[in-house]
Amino acid sequence: MVQTTCPSVLAQGTCADPLCQYEHNAYNCTLCSLVFGDQTTYKHHLSTKNHLNRVGGETGSLLFCSICGKYVSGIKNWHGHVSSAKHASQAAIKGMSPDVPPEEPEQVPGHQLCVVCNRHIPSRFWARHPSQPQHKEREQFLKFTSAVEETEKDKNGLSVVGDFDFKIVEPEKAAAGVVVGGTIQTQVPATRIALIDIRLASLKGEKTLSPFTVTLNGSTRTITSRSALNFNVKMSQGHIGRAEDRLELLFEDVRLQSHFMITRPLSVIVGSKADHDMLKPKAPYVPRKRTERQPETSILEGEAPPSTKAIPYVDRLPPAPIPGHLASTLSTGPVKEILSRMQRMYIPQVLTSTTYAKHFKHLIWAEEFQMDHDLEYYGINDAQLSRFNSYYYLKVPGLAEKRPSVLVGDRILARRPSSPKATGVKEMFMFERFFIRFKLNRYPVRRQHQALDSAFSQDRVLFPSSSHIPRAIPRTTAPAAMRWYNPLIAGNAPQTQAVLSIIYRERGSMPFVIFGPPGTGKTVTMVEAILQVLAMSSTARVLACAPSNSAADLIASRLAPHLKPTELFRAYAPSRSKDEIPTAVASYTHKNGNGHFSVPPMIRMLRFRVIVTTHIFVDEAGQATEPEAMIGIKSMADNNTNVVLSGDPKQLGPIIRSTVARALGLEKSLIERLMEREIYDEVQGYGKSVVKLIKNFRSHSAILKFPNEKFYRGDLQCCGDPKVINFYLNSQHVVKKTFPIVFHSTCGKDDREASSPSFFNIDEVTQVKALVQSLRSDRTLRITDNDIGIIAPYHAQVLKLRTALRAVADGVKVGSVEEFQGQERRVIIISTVRSSKEFVEYDLRHTLGFVANPRRFNVAVTRAQALLYIVGDPSVLALDPLWRGFLNYIHQNGGWKGSSPTWDTRAPVDEKSRYDAEVRGKAQLDMNEFTRMIEALTIGGVQALQDGEDEDVNVNLDRPWNEVE
Repeated sequence: MVQTTCPSVLAQGTCADPLCQYEHNAYNCTLCSLVFGDQTTYKHHLSTKNHLNRVGGETGSLLFCSICGKYVSGIKNWHGHVSSAKHASQAAIKGMSPDVPPEEPEQVPGHQLCVVCNRHIPSRFWARHPSQPQHKEREQFLKFTSAVEETEKDKNGLSVVGDFDFKIVEPEKAAAGVVVGGTIQTQVPATRIALIDIRLASLKGEKTLSPFTVTLNGSTRTITSRSALNFNVKMSQGHIGRAEDRLELLFEDVRLQSHFMITRPLSVIVGSKADHDMLKPKAPYVPRKRTERQPETSILEGEAPPSTKAIPYVDRLPPAPIPGHLASTLSTGPVKEILSRMQRMYIPQVLTSTTYAKHFKHLIWAEEFQMDHDLEYYGINDAQLSRFNSYYYLKVPGLAEKRPSVLVGDRILARRPSSPKATGVKEMFMFERFFIRFKLNRYPVRRQHQALDSAFSQDRVLFPSSSHIPRAIPRTTAPAAMRWYNPLIAGNAPQTQAVLSIIYRERGSMPFVIFGPPGTGKTVTMVEAILQVLAMSSTARVLACAPSNSAADLIASRLAPHLKPTELFRAYAPSRSKDEIPTAVASYTHKNGNGHFSVPPMIRMLRFRVIVTTHIFVDEAGQATEPEAMIGIKSMADNNTNVVLSGDPKQLGPIIRSTVARALGLEKSLIERLMEREIYDEVQGYGKSVVKLIKNFRSHSAILKFPNEKFYRGDLQCCGDPKVINFYLNSQHVVKKTFPIVFHSTCGKDDREASSPSFFNIDEVTQVKALVQSLRSDRTLRITDNDIGIIAPYHAQVLKLRTALRAVADGVKVGSVEEFQGQERRVIIISTVRSSKEFVEYDLRHTLGFVANPRRFNVAVTRAQALLYIVGDPSVLALDPLWRGFLNYIHQNGGWKGSSPTWDTRAPVDEKSRYDAEVRGKAQLDMNEFTRMIEALTIGGVQALQDGEDEDVNVNLDRPWNEVE
């Protein structure tokens, strides 16, 4: 869409430029404080969740559907209604699009509108509604906002002149201090007003220190038409971030003996103006409209890439389409209703070896349904194709970030916007613009269905119990003649025990778990066990699996020095790029005559020692769904096969997009489910069913201490190389010389832009960039870009950080927590992003989003070797008990920078506490206090306020009664 509306109108609602060439028509949503440049975008905004939440909340006011002529209660029910078959049928009958914004009726039969809550209340409940807590809270908030707005107005002929928005101040100037002047004046003759008090709202009992100070020039406090008062507001802050306060001026009209207050908001952004100009939102956030879901009724197939036929499969994959009735269930109604129907109609009540396949097949279908639905977000409405020889090229925004992920062999549908049918490749040259839709690659889910349909379903693998514990206790010491491929394992008791438990295990035993916390060498242990299994028996065969190419490549590259190409085979998908293959692994692959990755003939496959099937090793098993893990296990195992799982259920699990599938257990990996069983207790089952590795070779003890105690019972031992883990001790980059963790308190602002729902925080970007510059410019402690890793939980923040660092340190890896699992860096910087101040109207637990996920937290804080640096807003992070405990740990050990914590960091953390409720309650108390203060001024309560008396006591004693007519 071409920008035609004035940017000033979009940003501020007005334009002062008389020569402006832009259009000044704008659509203003006063409820959301947003301005839109065109009617289409504005109408779409009216149907978004953010707007509807403000209209009526989750179960708020009634919304009217003009198509069906009925009222719908709240946003959740609205979304269920417009996605229903009945609504679609009514829209088709009337020849209208089913995607209509809800109307907000002023009158609803049988209801009364509560103007405070903006909700239609059934008449039978109206009498008791005003006494409900939500109504009272909302009423108090409206009183507070009204009181604030009233005090910000000039009154009684008096005006307070001055601009107290310091805007963006560079850190060097902010540290030195910036001063702005203000004037209190009146032009009304015979007016005589006295300034009783001039103060900051933050100084009234608050623990936090304000960067603002106010001083009155001169000793006089009387304002007349001939004499004004001047004052200065100074802002001084030594760290990047935002600050707000309220200047309160208390006056007495000497002639009338009345009292009143005028206030002015104070604000500043300490940071880089260049960063803000470069990274600020390009346009107001408007959720992107999903491309309309339309089934393909006629498709002209293109020519499949040769690589899709590179592997001669023996068994055909089952189609395994989502059953129509299940798809209808998944597409109709709120999530709670869908979940209830799934549990009632499809999911077996008890998970056993008999019901196993049915249970997980429905979870896979639920996840597939959601993934297919999510792909609609990436549809391109006006795409242009470029032609080169016999091929056509499509530019896909976000492809490098795998948003969407498109691989060789995936299907992309293209059609003319005016045509209901997909267009074949051969006809593309006839048209210039296309509607593009991406289709989910179903091969992975079809393989999971194939595995679940297999006959192998032994309880000793799926549901091991005490009856499956090995009869012979595995050896606890290695034979003297045993040759270790990695000598370091011989000196590590848990690693040694894990290897011995695997190689001396009876055939057909229950799965064995290598529980590997961060940096303890679980992959090294697994590789050693594979090599020892092969050394012990010439008939042993191994299938080594992993949920990602990078994890599989790591296994292959560590096995390669010990095995010949005739013994080890690394299987790749035919679509795998040859440029991504590690050099050490290349000779262990097979290509067909066309140069595509394939598999050798069966006679050669049977000669490999590391493929199948007396031992199945699954590395990083915690990151795979259970059906994914079963592709190797159920397809290959027999009565004599032993299964070894290596991973850490305390770190990130598989990524599941479907809320329904997640709630039904698809997010729980096989290794996590097994370790919840009593026989996998890491103490009682040691050596028999599980070995927990405890020697951490990665991190400094201070970095390891908190996650060790929270997630690993305090068992982990710091065994890292002192030259590495002590690298930043006694350096300029830490606050306390012996403590290599820094929390930099940064009060910023989380933003969104255009159609991206992801959050970013420019203030934190500036802080992170400054830190990277400081680290890279250090001539004493020299490091490279590759020594630094930056973790951000939101994709938008990742992109903003990369943009800001492009000219500073382009080689620094910036990514999500998921991208850093299994990795380490000498320095890890975490930008937590969220920084919300909506304490009263919003449940602040939601502002943390997945920042507060314990596993994501665990992975993020355990990647650093020598320096862990966190940038974030403590007032938001501390709402989560886990983060509060970690911030307490940092503050007590002297690693804090920036504004001080607003809570007692020595107080014990209540793991079940609703700290968000406490913050909201405190905010309400502050609002109530301010509102009562303003009310008290109307009856001459200034002295009581100054003396700190309770102005609520007998507040109505001297108030006159209204005359009743």
